[in-house]
Amino acid sequence: MSDPITDQIHEMGRKARAAAHKLSLLTTAEKDTILRAMAAGLRDASTEILTENAKDILAGEAKGLSSAMLDRLRLDEARLEAVAAALEHVATLPDPVGQVLDDWDRPNGIRIEQVRVPIGTIGIIYESRPNVTADAAALCFKTGNATILRGGSEAIHSNRAIATAIQAGGEKTGLPADSVQLVPFTDRQSVAAMAGMDQWLDLIIPRGGKGLIETVVSLARMPVIKHYDGICHLYAAEKADQEMAVKLTVDSKTQKPGVCNALETLLIDETIATEFLPKVAAALRAKEVELRGCEKSLAILPDLIPATEEDWGTEYLEKILSIKIVSGIDEAIAHINTHGSHHTDCIVTTDIAQAEVFLHSIDSACVMHNVSTRFADGGEFGFGAEIGISTDKLHARGPMGLRELTSYQYRVRGAGQTKV
Repeated sequence: MSDPITDQIHEMGRKARAAAHKLSLLTTAEKDTILRAMAAGLRDASTEILTENAKDILAGEAKGLSSAMLDRLRLDEARLEAVAAALEHVATLPDPVGQVLDDWDRPNGIRIEQVRVPIGTIGIIYESRPNVTADAAALCFKTGNATILRGGSEAIHSNRAIATAIQAGGEKTGLPADSVQLVPFTDRQSVAAMAGMDQWLDLIIPRGGKGLIETVVSLARMPVIKHYDGICHLYAAEKADQEMAVKLTVDSKTQKPGVCNALETLLIDETIATEFLPKVAAALRAKEVELRGCEKSLAILPDLIPATEEDWGTEYLEKILSIKIVSGIDEAIAHINTHGSHHTDCIVTTDIAQAEVFLHSIDSACVMHNVSTRFADGGEFGFGAEIGISTDKLHARGPMGLRELTSYQYRVRGAGQTKV
């Protein structure tokens, strides 16, 4: 039995499918002109967007949202300008659509090309951050995809204003109607409706907490690209440059604790633990990080909080770090592959051969040697922007840039060949 919410979302899907066909025919120059017009639309509507954002902030304060959540939600003139500038930046990025990935001729004269094409229609379900409305719409549009966005209740006023401004601005320079649509509902029924309409959506991407992602995965009838927890590790190996290891640990944990590529567990080789643990603990405590240690760690620093088994699988997203002393690289690798979330893990060592063993043995999307985990990011990888970081293995893995929002098709050209 249908209902008004499901019916309206399915109608949005039908319109998105029609828009996607028109988007696939746009040239790169046309898309870039439209992206710049979208940015202008945001600037033109800045007063209305900030007024609507103020409503979300007041509602969030009334709900008792944390200061971190409110900060992610808040927009001001500078932040809104950064969102508009990000749209203009997407216009400068190389367009992957139409790229010939491979081509070859067959003995019978048939010529075959493998060409990047848009995925089609993409649903994105996300929480709290209103900038995602603009970022996701721009990245999907650049790759010729129509988008249906479903934001969280905390940012509903902001999201509506941003989506309206983007579509209105883009339409002035040829953006097809319904290319960017925002679901006006924030109840769970709307999530279920989107996840069930595989006749209209080719892909769905959930961005948010584990509960949201698990809900979408359990309901979706179309492919899902997701990342679960960002339980990232740094292993200070036997031959680590200890000064470097301290610096990378502090940066990975404290530069921005509430993000998915922040460090959550520090592994220390037992051969250096007595010397290294006090150094790194002092540096972390100077940054007000709460430290939870294993039994071996407590034997060196008795004032650590005892770590529980649950700590090894926890994404804190705040200034808390679990510490474990391991017997060597084999135990470090086993711990990461058992307790990690396949997101980002790092080894600090001057031993190149040992680093290569680590890089080849860790089953994560991003594996690093002597680099802060905070560099697991589309912008830092040179992609220009990202739609998220995938911990899946099929289609997209790691930071998802424009290429990951495309598929490919085979274009076969001949001269009347038949198979007889």
